[in-house]
Amino acid sequence: MKNTYLFSYLPIISILLFSLSFAIYGEMQMLKLYGNLGIYQGMLEFFSEAGIKLALLIVLLLLFFMVFAALKLISDTILELSLLFFSKDSEGKALNSVRKGSVIYVIGGACSLFSVQFIFGLGSIYIATNVVALIYFVNKLSPSLNLSRLVGLVFFPIFVWTALISIVAYAGLKLYNSVIASLPI
Repeated sequence: MKNTYLFSYLPIISILLFSLSFAIYGEMQMLKLYGNLGIYQGMLEFFSEAGIKLALLIVLLLLFFMVFAALKLISDTILELSLLFFSKDSEGKALNSVRKGSVIYVIGGACSLFSVQFIFGLGSIYIATNVVALIYFVNKLSPSLNLSRLVGLVFFPIFVWTALISIVAYAGLKLYNSVIASLPI
């Protein structure tokens, strides 16, 4: 059975797995922070411990789901733009050939569930998953491209992601500096 939509549900599963991993870590850290600040005992007067943990998990899962879904949308757009600029394939065969790479993200998301207590483990699994997916992407498309197009196909997403991260970091730093400068110290 060869169906082009067979792997179409895997991106949502991988987003849910990574979101759950980061949400569990965030929940543990927030509960520690609430305990250190003395807020947790006051919360226990109104809610049960399981209710607090479940509410935090749901809220953080939703927040991380939105972040990872936005990153997936940006990533798909960059991928298709790089294929538009550097691939001669006008029928979409190249795009269909790299869709099976979503299995890599599901495996990475499943592995991240085993590292929910360590933020460096979560971050390194997420980064390693992206690097492996990039290698798979380049490996699948390299037979149909010459060297110059392949170099463009690799460096275009790297350049765009670097630019986006730099812009966000610069804007965040400017916002932080303006807030610090406006404080009456």
